[in-house]
Amino acid sequence: MVVERRLFKNFDWILLVLVLLVMLVGLFTVSSATQFELVDRSSWGFVQKQAMWMAVALLAMVVAIVVDYHVLIRWSRVFYVLTIGLLIAVQLFGREALGAQRWLQIGPIDMQPSEFAKLFLIIFLAAYLPRYSGSMKDWKTMLMPALLILVPMGLVVIQPDLGTTMVFVAILWGMFYVAGVPGGRLVALATVGLTIAVGYIIGHLRWGLPLPLKRYQLMRLIVFTNPEIDPLGAGYHILQSEIAIGSGRLMGKGIFGGAQNRLDYLPEQHTDFIFSVIGEEGGFIGGVTLLVLFFLMLSRGLQVVGHARDLEGSLLVAGILSMITFHIFVNIGMTIGLMPVTGVPLPFISYGGSSLITNAVAMGIILNVYMRRQKILF
Repeated sequence: MVVERRLFKNFDWILLVLVLLVMLVGLFTVSSATQFELVDRSSWGFVQKQAMWMAVALLAMVVAIVVDYHVLIRWSRVFYVLTIGLLIAVQLFGREALGAQRWLQIGPIDMQPSEFAKLFLIIFLAAYLPRYSGSMKDWKTMLMPALLILVPMGLVVIQPDLGTTMVFVAILWGMFYVAGVPGGRLVALATVGLTIAVGYIIGHLRWGLPLPLKRYQLMRLIVFTNPEIDPLGAGYHILQSEIAIGSGRLMGKGIFGGAQNRLDYLPEQHTDFIFSVIGEEGGFIGGVTLLVLFFLMLSRGLQVVGHARDLEGSLLVAGILSMITFHIFVNIGMTIGLMPVTGVPLPFISYGGSSLITNAVAMGIILNVYMRRQKILF
């Protein structure tokens, strides 16, 4: 225990404060986004639940900080098997909502295993990739971890959950780079992958090639470049979001003052489109302030990649930063019409316990790696 106290001399208190600030922004925004009754539940119930999940998330983050991250590395295979097991359980016993079967209900608690799967896969890859760090330029070496991640990806695709599938790819991409895969090769792979995906969608539309997506998901991929194609259907989300953010102008309408939010024109305004609430009620200044907080949080995390004691630590942090950065980019991008609507939550801001706990534990692991970057000398 004495050693653990000395470790806290290396603790990044600024990063912790930034995480707590973003969490508080999320709680206030959820409160504003759920000020009216949704799904037969009172707005106060949403805030109470989010506050409860925040308390659980903070406790989980403390555990993630205290337990040496090398313990997680040693249990990486268990995490991988647990990931597969949870995703299979979703297919067998999961609850369906909003056209997707993504949730497991355990008593009064709903959990989304695909959220935890992201972190479990990061831990697994952080343990696996260092064994081949000297040969990551070899295509065969790159193939095996890609194949291993295809199993959980396939289970997530059939839920269907396109957003989480994309997050898996982003995680693998970021961790490959830190493990030693040349950047040019990663760009080439991303370009080829995107070309194949677009070509396959075109093939589906023209020749009926089978596609593991529901029609509404396919339409979201098609209309995001021009939502006016289907303003009352697939393009509705983007159009209403753009109206909300645009109406906020510079200073915003003030908390609880957003008309698009208050009159329930914004779809899923407490989850997927919560940044639209921030844009409407906080304006340009509110949106930029949140982005600055995210930037400071991620930039401090990026420093940990270079200061970690070993490659396992660097890979853990790289995977987590890839996950959170991708979430931020895609979520905000879809609210302003730059990305298709894929149901990716905004970290620490969107309503939901599984996402909040996953991200809190992830930041706890970053603090853990930074805290243990140096050996303790007596």
